[in-house]
Amino acid sequence: MRILFALLSFVFIVSCQQKSTTVQEYFATKDSGVQVAGIKMIPIKTDVGTFKVWTKTIGNNPRVKVLLLHGGPAMTHEYMEAFESFFPKEGFEIIEYDQLGSYYSDQPTDSSLWTTERFVEEVEQVRTALGLTKDNFYILGNSWGGILAMEYALKYQQNLKGLIICNMMASIPDYEKYNGVLRSRMRPSLVDSLQQYEAKGLFKDPTYQELVFNEYYTKHLCRLPEWPEPVNRCFKHINESIYVMMQGPSEFKVGGRLLTWDRKADLPKITVPTLTVGAKYDTMDPAHMEWMSKQVQNGKYLYCPNGSHLSMWDDQQIFMDGVIKFIKETDAGK
Repeated sequence: MRILFALLSFVFIVSCQQKSTTVQEYFATKDSGVQVAGIKMIPIKTDVGTFKVWTKTIGNNPRVKVLLLHGGPAMTHEYMEAFESFFPKEGFEIIEYDQLGSYYSDQPTDSSLWTTERFVEEVEQVRTALGLTKDNFYILGNSWGGILAMEYALKYQQNLKGLIICNMMASIPDYEKYNGVLRSRMRPSLVDSLQQYEAKGLFKDPTYQELVFNEYYTKHLCRLPEWPEPVNRCFKHINESIYVMMQGPSEFKVGGRLLTWDRKADLPKITVPTLTVGAKYDTMDPAHMEWMSKQVQNGKYLYCPNGSHLSMWDDQQIFMDGVIKFIKETDAGK
């Protein structure tokens, strides 16, 4: 009798849960005509014309659709391909996306396009074109993508179900200060060498770039002994002119249009469920990331003890488990 009661209880619980997406439903064809692996070139209207941006949708889930916002500005979706190994088997629909100016999208040269405000409107046009709604729309932004995610939420959070801010502080001036902290931990001779090149503006000098890569990137950007092919591919495709215009000439020298960006005071305006992700070895201060999670109205924090700026790669299991848990809990209304 006890066994029968337990079995009936289990059947009742399962029947009360939301229906899971089957494999057939997840990979069901969305578009008629020639199949193009989920890729859509979406027209984006701007003050200087209409351009197209590259998107690729993997899967089909009416409840969970995650738009990935890459860093840079003007990097590519490629380094975020790590999510392909984790989200589909959870049934999450993912949308990879190259922002305007990035390698797989149109690359206009009008400098008036490269503002945070215009990028926000671009994301909103992508959302509309793909039919994402407050019932299923999640944004996951890394680095500059985290800035874009915050800015989007502050203007359009009524369209969001969940927000994930990875490895990005809410203030560029604070980020620059933390960069100074990381730099102070380097050996003095290395700092002297870097300063000599920077004082002369020799950011493109091969020796300077080698020093930055070996002494900074491998410790704070991605700590894997061999960088994944999608990360290397992404670095080959960066649109450097846009990156420098907005970010500055190097990770050490913030000097572009984002120089004074700061949204710390506005974080309490974000009401949607929000996850912030920090990492021990990140270029961003993990303590600041934890603080951010307490400033938004409905926040959680994920700490990656072995991760850096690309903790989706170098602390992959902790990162993915935490992000997946957050999405599932948000989907379940928890």
